[in-house]
Amino acid sequence: MVTHPPLLSLDGVTKTFPNGTVALAGVDLDLRAGRVHGLLGANGAGKSTLIKILSGALPASGGAIRWHGEAVRWTRPRHPREAGVATIYQHIPLVPTLSALENILLDERGTWRNRTADRERIGAIVSTLGHPFDLNTPVAQLPIGARQMVAIAQALAGGAELVVMDEPTASLAGDERQTVYRTIRRLAYDEGKAILFVSHFLDEIMALTDEVTVLRDGRAVLHAETDTLDEARIAEAIAGRAVAAIARPDQARSLGEPRLEVQDLRSPGKLSPVSFTLHTGEVLGIAGVLGSGRSELMHAVFGSDPDARGQVLLDGETVGRYPDEAVAAGLALVPEDRAEQGYVPQFSLAENIALARVSQRGGAFIDAASERADAKAAIDRLSIKAPGGDALVTELSGGNAQKVVVAKWLTDDTRVLLLDEPTAGIDIGARTDILKLVRALADGGLPVMLVSSEFEELLAICDRILVMRDGRMIGQADPYATSETDLTLMTGGTTDVAAAGANA
Repeated sequence: MVTHPPLLSLDGVTKTFPNGTVALAGVDLDLRAGRVHGLLGANGAGKSTLIKILSGALPASGGAIRWHGEAVRWTRPRHPREAGVATIYQHIPLVPTLSALENILLDERGTWRNRTADRERIGAIVSTLGHPFDLNTPVAQLPIGARQMVAIAQALAGGAELVVMDEPTASLAGDERQTVYRTIRRLAYDEGKAILFVSHFLDEIMALTDEVTVLRDGRAVLHAETDTLDEARIAEAIAGRAVAAIARPDQARSLGEPRLEVQDLRSPGKLSPVSFTLHTGEVLGIAGVLGSGRSELMHAVFGSDPDARGQVLLDGETVGRYPDEAVAAGLALVPEDRAEQGYVPQFSLAENIALARVSQRGGAFIDAASERADAKAAIDRLSIKAPGGDALVTELSGGNAQKVVVAKWLTDDTRVLLLDEPTAGIDIGARTDILKLVRALADGGLPVMLVSSEFEELLAICDRILVMRDGRMIGQADPYATSETDLTLMTGGTTDVAAAGANA
């Protein structure tokens, strides 16, 4: 057990919003140098609020925060940043038009700089991360894994002693996750940084952290050394109950009639010719690592890739090659990046849910009463944790915002549902709820295409799995005869979180 004093302490920290919502109800937390501390909790448990308080985006309502033993009150983001706290968010807030180097030095803008010295200093930091990238490349041109490294380099360049990582691997493929794992170990154990690691992946938590805190309903309900826990104990603390596995039949389901036919769909530099058929009541999984062409395939089917060519037919009728035509035909896409493509941040929960209904009905007016009723039905059906339909989507936790994106397409007009990473960034309880919903929709006859980086999800609920690599469809897997390891080998990924430490 570690005995040296904590770098940062929270003592009975609370947060109550003006509408009366209690987000944190007396949380204690100690973060120590040279340790990786895992933070978990269901959507709405208080994780995001806690991170915002640590980053200075929100003031605490009560309790005490101590930094190096001294009481502090951080009311602006620059306060913890100047003290030595860096926060790396799931959706990385970099400036896409600036180079990697310019992004890393953003916090030093306005000061006199020696460009040669800057480049040497930042280059040395980047070299320690084990994931080289060109400092001159605009961030928009970097793959998402390299962007994550830019954000980490930015934190280290500012002299951070505590690095808060909010779901840093949620959008990464296998190899890129391994790089993040190695970097976390190096920062904590070689450089003595304190790491607060927020994740919903229990295998990551077990493999990477030294101790774990679980939040539920704004309270810390579990704190323990990681080596005294197992995944089931953590999952039970998150949910407040034992989490049931997704039930699947003992044998494969019979496929229904063909509904969606994709013929020679391709896009220059993104997608080689792809053909497949989706059947009534089928969940068709798309497996592959990041960059394999999974998302590109979804956007090509939906008509949101202007360069895509080929044919998409629904019930024998050709689907137009623009999103509005796809929506009118009955195709619905839940995109991977919910913040940029999934919802309108200025709109309420009810208004966002109404968007799909308006589009599917050709811009027909939806009255306020129907809008409220649809929002209430969605809140109940998907267990969305929100004060009500009038709440802004940006006021919700990431997982609840994702549920809103899914909910808006659950209409009678949706004939095919395309889901691109629908459980990314969602806790284990909500993830199970969404996967059960997907299976129930398919059992009711709705054809579903599902992209997921979590192969256990694909194996649990899919009827067939198509495997992609380098923009090509390279094979098909039977979920009833394929293991997670087999699927990983087919895609070229890796399942071994612990292996990331081998070369640290």
